[in-house]
Amino acid sequence: MKNVFVFLVIFGSFTALSQENKVTFGVKAGLNYGDNGKIEGTDIIDLSAEDRVGYHLGVFLRGKLADNVYLKPELQYTVNNSTYTLAGVDLDYNIKKLDLPILLGISVLGPIHVFGGPALQYIVENDLENVRLGDVKNEFTVGLQFGAGIQLERFNLDLRYERGLSKNRAESGEGIRVDSRPNQLILSIGVDL
Repeated sequence: MKNVFVFLVIFGSFTALSQENKVTFGVKAGLNYGDNGKIEGTDIIDLSAEDRVGYHLGVFLRGKLADNVYLKPELQYTVNNSTYTLAGVDLDYNIKKLDLPILLGISVLGPIHVFGGPALQYIVENDLENVRLGDVKNEFTVGLQFGAGIQLERFNLDLRYERGLSKNRAESGEGIRVDSRPNQLILSIGVDL
């Protein structure tokens, strides 16, 4: 719970900047395509997931730092789904998390911009079908996101790549370990309010 509080304090600190009218507030939603890592175990040799589609919903702040430079923290609820086939049986692996990307962006040509930065993640729930998993080793992890987008009036469309930086495993009593790091493409649409 302490980590959720840290998320809210970081995100909330950016709202103080909005008093100067240099900050835009908005909502966003989109799709995630990728996997949650690999299954490992005594009888398993690095079983990779079949890619699946997930989704995210959230809010963002975009603060103008200079003419073409901005800082954009986001707070979003993300659901990632992957399927593993183990001994002819499909196992669905679902992760629900809070994400806080803190992105630095640059407008490069008209409405086109590029961005990147760290993505803080708090894993709320992880579940591997028919396997009792323990909690992930670290509920709070760090990843990296980078991508490009287009800003048209109040609407923003972006495509980004996210990768978890450090291994973060959940284990079962049967010796099965699942690496919960995200490795995904994220397509988002946002609206400035």
